[in-house]
Amino acid sequence: MEFGCPPSGVVNERLALSWQRSLAAGLQPMGKLLASEHASGGELRQTLTRNHELLAHSRPVMEYLFDQVRHAQSIVILSDDRGMLMHTLGDPFFLNKAERIALATGACWLEEQRGTNAIGTAIAEHEPVQIHGAEHFLDRNGFLTCSAAPIRSYQGELMGILDISCDHRNGNPQTLGLVSTAVRLIENRLMISALRRNVRLHLHRYAEGIGTVAEGIVAVADDGWIIGANRAGLTMLRMADHQIGARQLTDIVDTRLNDLLTRQRRRPDQPVQVQLRDGSVLFVQIHHESGLTTTLAAGAAPDAASGPTDPLSELDTGDEKWRAAAAKARRVIDKPIPIVIQGESGVGKELFARATHDSSKHREGAFVAINCAAMPESLIEAELFGYESGAFTGARKEGRIGRIREANGGTLFLDEIGDMPHGMQGRLLRVLQERQVTPLGGGRSFQVDFSLVCATNRNLRDEVAKGTFREDLFYRINGLTLHLPALRERTDFAALSKRLLEEFNPGRGVCIDPDLFEKMRAHSWPGNIRQLASVLRTASAMLDDHEECIGLQHLPDDISDDLLLVQARESMRWQPPEPSNLRELSRHAVQQALESSRGNISSAARFLGISRQTLYRKIGELKALRSVGEV
Repeated sequence: MEFGCPPSGVVNERLALSWQRSLAAGLQPMGKLLASEHASGGELRQTLTRNHELLAHSRPVMEYLFDQVRHAQSIVILSDDRGMLMHTLGDPFFLNKAERIALATGACWLEEQRGTNAIGTAIAEHEPVQIHGAEHFLDRNGFLTCSAAPIRSYQGELMGILDISCDHRNGNPQTLGLVSTAVRLIENRLMISALRRNVRLHLHRYAEGIGTVAEGIVAVADDGWIIGANRAGLTMLRMADHQIGARQLTDIVDTRLNDLLTRQRRRPDQPVQVQLRDGSVLFVQIHHESGLTTTLAAGAAPDAASGPTDPLSELDTGDEKWRAAAAKARRVIDKPIPIVIQGESGVGKELFARATHDSSKHREGAFVAINCAAMPESLIEAELFGYESGAFTGARKEGRIGRIREANGGTLFLDEIGDMPHGMQGRLLRVLQERQVTPLGGGRSFQVDFSLVCATNRNLRDEVAKGTFREDLFYRINGLTLHLPALRERTDFAALSKRLLEEFNPGRGVCIDPDLFEKMRAHSWPGNIRQLASVLRTASAMLDDHEECIGLQHLPDDISDDLLLVQARESMRWQPPEPSNLRELSRHAVQQALESSRGNISSAARFLGISRQTLYRKIGELKALRSVGEV
């Protein structure tokens, strides 16, 4: 041990090789550390930005993982593929102890820097590893037991390392299994997110195993080439990493992809059974672009061989609730069934409606959108139904055909239909029933044929109960009701933000500072996607030519204040000391609000529910008390 070389037979070969590599790097078990790398703020931000997807999919799993080991002094760590620690969760006491040996964000834990350790050795070996106590090369790390597993991409490339480090007295061999299972979850989510536009085969020896963490996932291109797989998928298909992209599905399975699709459509409630070339049998479930499985009824979904490429799919950034709404829309898109889109203001109801039109057989016709809430009641009748020459004072000499007739052969989109004047509701109902429209001032009626899509942020059933919306019209338009989730409910905030940034900054690769991104993701976004787009558009305009990362300073003042307020509320979860009087409690609250908002007067005042002037007065009182030594 004194010279870093273990006696023969005392430790396993992998550990012995790691110690030899540590010694070769110039390290000594009891010696001083060599100058070890620690990322600067800029380097760390670049690393976090480069690994944004890995962080996004790892954080929820890390939180779950920490809940499993919370009872023990431990820390959960995510590093990149070069050993830089990117994110940590841990017991506060143990976290502080770990940081004293640089087990903190920004530190590098490659073997050549820190000697034998779980993160560095897992990178060197590309395999899960547990390093217990004195197995660490450096004596200063001997109080730890560390269990780490590599996170690989769907092409087999190393992306990062997930690790649990704890006090060596709490070390447990099962911890490595827990970390490895968590890594599988991360890898599967990363693969599904990256290959959502490709056909995916979900595999298992048992039909019940599909959908579990043990399932294999294999991505296949339209021409049958295997372009990605998770580790379980590689094992089940008897493949190695280097064969990804070099093997066709028919090289391994005795059935072509199109035949698999056909067979599964015939038996929509059961996975398809396939035989491998070596004679073994697997069960397969097929997934494609929209997130649907081909266990839908025959003909109910787009051809899974190529995946849907309609305009609805172009709006898809990965949220399952949104996808479910799109899947339902596709089922009725070319049938005489009206659609009602419900959702808060700003969730993208009109975009969804337009994409529905563009995905339908009516796409060659016009998409006519009318905002029932924005149009004056005196004009909405003429706007909808049109008018003949001289129908009323101020009418155009040539008359107007009206928006309903403009939609003939296309789609009529009535936005905020819950705000349509009650008198107009009866006329609209008659048009929908008779498929005829009569302009104002004329006796002639015109046949119309259009798809109807309505949208509202109101609950129409409640409006019917209150008598503000006609019940007969409600049942006429309510063929299929879809709900678009609010932005705060969606799981694709990262992908949505990335798409908007690319739209506003084409080709620049603009990103959001990771700390700011987490604040933005936690924000309630009352204006939903419309508000997010407005904020990112403004922030993009505020960037200097040399800047590529959006920070808090680039945001509009109102949103930056709101984000600081959220942070203040989070940090204000304190238990105040027993106050001797209300004045003492008031002073304490003011101090906490100012500290939590980093001195931002507007945010602190808003949190306390007082005016800025009142807060300035209380600050003056605090200063006066400090000057006489009472605080």
